[in-house]
Amino acid sequence: MNERFYLLKIQLLDIEPVIWRRFVVPASITLDRLHDVIQIVMGWTDSHLHEFTIGNKRYTEYPESKEDGLVCGRYRLGDLIKQKGRAFRYLYDFGDSWEHELVLEESRYFNPKLRTELACLEGERACPPEDVGGVRGYFEFCSALKDPNHGEHESYMEWSGSDYDSERFDSESINWELMKYLRWSRDRYQNWGGVE
Repeated sequence: MNERFYLLKIQLLDIEPVIWRRFVVPASITLDRLHDVIQIVMGWTDSHLHEFTIGNKRYTEYPESKEDGLVCGRYRLGDLIKQKGRAFRYLYDFGDSWEHELVLEESRYFNPKLRTELACLEGERACPPEDVGGVRGYFEFCSALKDPNHGEHESYMEWSGSDYDSERFDSESINWELMKYLRWSRDRYQNWGGVE
């Protein structure tokens, strides 16, 4: 395999202690596919819009005009980010405004034990639940879960299914989801109609 791989670190901004992941992708990945991978490694559910900001350009899924950004599926990460240490931004959910910073830690990553093109190597802490209200809402949510006397404790426990653990990180289940994603998004030899 002559594919070049990138080692990326992603961090959710404005939250302490930090929520982060270190993961591997092919340099040739398109930004729309990178969005899919970020959703999996962070634990988001792909329920909202997103955009990448690289330099002074914005890349999104459905820009209505050039002022709204460029179509992310038309651009490959390796064509836009080449230099080790280069950082760029990823915004998910324009309402809650989850701002992430990605850093290219290695532009020619190699690990002989790595047997797949996508892998989450390490990370810390669970992603906030969807629609929790951004950073401020997340802190309120965590505070309420920890305090049985908090006025919202029971409603947040019910809303989150009472199993949310802000310290949970499971790379094995993330990598399982990445494998399923690779399987379902692979190129096919034949189209549905059988016509070439």
